[in-house]
Amino acid sequence: MLLAQILATAIFVVMFLMIVLDKIERHYVTIGCGVLTLIAVFGIVMHSPDAIIETLNIRSIFTLEFWYAASESSESSSGINWATIFFIAGMMVMVEGMAKAGFFQWLCMRLAKMVNYKPVPLFVAFMIMSAFLAMFIDSITVILFLAAVTVELAKLLKFSPVPMILSEIFCANLGGSATMCGDPPNIIIGTSLGYSFSDFLTNTGLMAAVSLVLVVIYFFFVFHKELEEAERHAVDTSSMPDPKEAITNKKDFTVSCLIFGCAVVMLVTHAQTGLTVAFIGAVITVITLAAYAKYALELLSKVDYKTLLFFIGLFMVVGGLEQTGILEIIAGYISQASKGNFKLMIAIIIWVSAVASAFVDNIPFAATMIPVIKSLAATQGVDLETLAWALSMGTDIGGSGTPIGASANVVGTSVAAKNGYVIGWGEYCKSAAPATIIVVSVSMVIIFIRYC
Repeated sequence: MLLAQILATAIFVVMFLMIVLDKIERHYVTIGCGVLTLIAVFGIVMHSPDAIIETLNIRSIFTLEFWYAASESSESSSGINWATIFFIAGMMVMVEGMAKAGFFQWLCMRLAKMVNYKPVPLFVAFMIMSAFLAMFIDSITVILFLAAVTVELAKLLKFSPVPMILSEIFCANLGGSATMCGDPPNIIIGTSLGYSFSDFLTNTGLMAAVSLVLVVIYFFFVFHKELEEAERHAVDTSSMPDPKEAITNKKDFTVSCLIFGCAVVMLVTHAQTGLTVAFIGAVITVITLAAYAKYALELLSKVDYKTLLFFIGLFMVVGGLEQTGILEIIAGYISQASKGNFKLMIAIIIWVSAVASAFVDNIPFAATMIPVIKSLAATQGVDLETLAWALSMGTDIGGSGTPIGASANVVGTSVAAKNGYVIGWGEYCKSAAPATIIVVSVSMVIIFIRYC
């Protein structure tokens, strides 16, 4: 097992470095490293067909729990999270359908007109909107939606959308931390420990609200030069078209609004209805393709398959860390290092979760940490809820630190790249990493003051 652990870790490190260097397209890197994990780690070293089957996780698609379940915990199984793949694909199809109907151009023009086409108010408004929407809608959907709007708006007002997209990504992850349905780790934590929507809102929601104020100020100062430049080159607002002109077909526009409304309702209520995100993604895909039947092939051709392949490869490599017990070893060290000190325990959980989630998908890490905090609460006599909030904020916000730390990051940077604005690791981390440190620090202080 030691050889398997070393090899799995080495493959992950190599994958990470190759993605950072950005010399080869990242979906080729993750798929290649994923296949290497299956063959070298599981096949040659471990001689474990079961590990390969569990990591590929294809059989989960054919279970009832994949489509309908009383709890979302079934979606956090080891290996490739096909529910995430189905959901992202469905949202991509929906977004392309909405774009075809002129929805995004209409919305960006409407928003721009409301703030008189001024870049600074738009910058702030989009950050707040990103955080608010992500409280109720999965952050992936929020970024798919807002990044597309931002790119369209940037083309019309002639400024770079990169500062806004980077800020929106961070705020979407921050907003997602405020509620149980906002971010996948929160869904896992809530369903595993029996916490409700209101439990998260009154605990992590407070931390997110305080942090949002600081984050808006932070990003404004980080990008103030770009914003000032955009203000100086502002276009003549009197020449801007009426937002209604963006609607290419009123019927298609109405249909796109209804489909989006259905997606929002299903996502907000899926914990109550038992409909999984895989089911929601599949239904949205079918409805969208049916509604835009004559454009179905065009919509399917515009789906960002490179991003989907990137996720699949990433899940396989992380599956290597799971199957060889690397994540469990990390969790075990946290338990040993705390030595019964509650504040130290909280600090270790929130910071280790944050750092780990910046590089390893936060979904399996959150799932791995849940039994650890339950054990700590039982053996050390500390409050389980407090540990849960520390884990939630660490995994949710830590994922914002790097381009691969959270699904919203990957999707947002992919939308930018698809439109000609490539955001490298250096550019991303320069603004996102300090913001992550600020929010995690603020969250830890609030936990100390409120619960210790």
